[in-house]
Amino acid sequence: MSTAAVPGPDGPVPSTSPASTFATVLLDTLISAGVSDVVVCPGSRSQALALAAAGFAAEDRIALHVRIDERVAGFLALGLGVETGRPAVVITTSGTATANLHPAVLEAHHSGVPLIVLTADRPAEAHGIRANQTTKQDDLYGSATRLSVALDAPTGAVGEPHMAAALALRAYRAASEAVTAGPVHLNLAFREPLSGAVDTAAMATSAADADTQPAPEKSVSERFPERQHLVLERGPRTLVIAGHGAGPAAEQLAADGGWPLVAEVSSGARFGRNVVVAYRELLREDDYRAAVERVVVFGHPTLSREVPALLQEPGVETIIVAPIGAEVFNPGHAATRIVASVDVGAGPPDRSWLGAWVVGSRERVVDPAPAAPDLEGLHSKTPAQRLASVRAELDAVRLPVTREVLVDAVWRATWPHDRLVVGASRLIRVADGLVPGRKISVHANRGLAGIDGTIATATGIALASQSSGGPGVTRVLLGDLAFLHDVGALLLDDDIMPRLQVIVGNDGGGTIFDALEVAGSAPASLFDRVQYTPQHVQLEAIASAYGWAYRKAGTRAELDQAFTAPVTGPVLIEVPLPRD
Repeated sequence: MSTAAVPGPDGPVPSTSPASTFATVLLDTLISAGVSDVVVCPGSRSQALALAAAGFAAEDRIALHVRIDERVAGFLALGLGVETGRPAVVITTSGTATANLHPAVLEAHHSGVPLIVLTADRPAEAHGIRANQTTKQDDLYGSATRLSVALDAPTGAVGEPHMAAALALRAYRAASEAVTAGPVHLNLAFREPLSGAVDTAAMATSAADADTQPAPEKSVSERFPERQHLVLERGPRTLVIAGHGAGPAAEQLAADGGWPLVAEVSSGARFGRNVVVAYRELLREDDYRAAVERVVVFGHPTLSREVPALLQEPGVETIIVAPIGAEVFNPGHAATRIVASVDVGAGPPDRSWLGAWVVGSRERVVDPAPAAPDLEGLHSKTPAQRLASVRAELDAVRLPVTREVLVDAVWRATWPHDRLVVGASRLIRVADGLVPGRKISVHANRGLAGIDGTIATATGIALASQSSGGPGVTRVLLGDLAFLHDVGALLLDDDIMPRLQVIVGNDGGGTIFDALEVAGSAPASLFDRVQYTPQHVQLEAIASAYGWAYRKAGTRAELDQAFTAPVTGPVLIEVPLPRD
């Protein structure tokens, strides 16, 4: 075999290796198929994959991201996939490193985000003898993957480069299918020598020929039942519900039908004239809830108890819109029909039905930041009156920040060219019940609604947005526990620093659990220790340790100043909040 090496930042690797040949062909084909980002975690067994990725980055064929924490790496890749719509590749060594990717794989599965996981493994002869960093990694992520393949170590046999290229195409297609996008796992064993030079000419030939081979299995979409299109009659009093990831189709249906729209903040449908912000309050009232005859659901609603309860009300026709997939949001198995798509038939809309919901919502939403006193006409007032007016305005901007003021300020500061990521904390529920409709890009990891990886996901979104020329800022709004859970994501290693504001509503613990029924009856000291979990971490010291800029915003004026300041790199903004 030729010793011509793949170029790298420090020159060619000095020796040949079947591991490097296989790894390089695999990555080359993935890149040719559409992969633009690779996330690498350091490790010995995965060095062939890592060095090949570094070589391709040196040729400007991919963006390379290096992270030492595999959980952070997994969610960074998830965020890259969210923004680009293409699978990012994440590479780990063997052993516990592979298990640390599981949270991101699960989130990708339940949210339908494309992701390709390459885990290095020891060869077959090392298993079952207590070899170091060796465990059963094949099919590690179970039913969460769209494709799971385990291969024994390459030996340099004829045809292995072709096999690598064909496998890469299978992986990319399985991860990227529009209706069933999600995670793919390739578990790749390697023997010593674990890295070396490769024959790039042979690599290119194998990659080019791979697509001529027949597919080895049915596509993912063929394994799920086909669903039909449905035309809705206008008669029934209809409520359109857009959960996480619903997309603009929900808003379009509400607009076409003239129906009220319940759109969660991360639905991608919270805009337009039909949005009902105070939907929880209205659904708790008999007059509104009992009047609903039909509900059309898009996406995955996760932010209220009222919506699942409504879908299970006797006499309510429930239409679930899910183009395809094995799992469908269907509380109580009460769905009347599950369809691929919907539109509405001809006829005039029921304007009184829509108007009742929109007006009712407006009456129940309170502006968290009322305007300061009007200073116009001061010249006609007495000195005492002028002084009182100025003091009143100063008092307004000096008021301490509440959760409502915080989410309102973040929402107002975010524009269509920006990105907003909201963590799984109390703040996302406050936002969902407060902020008006606005066509901005909002993401949240709501597939499993865990606090894992929020900062890492936002970092991936920010880097992908910037690499495509996006001029905006990515803001991530989260609580203090979600921040501390992902604090390792503050360690960055990229040529381009993300324009990222991490906004931490710091109330000293998990106040979201204060809403649990048991909070009123359990001994306060026991409840606080295991549920509220108080913390007294110095966030400014954390920012300094990781090299982040830091700001503290305790008033609305300081909050506005923080959001209007130029953002050229990562900034941590701490916002003290009361527990109650």
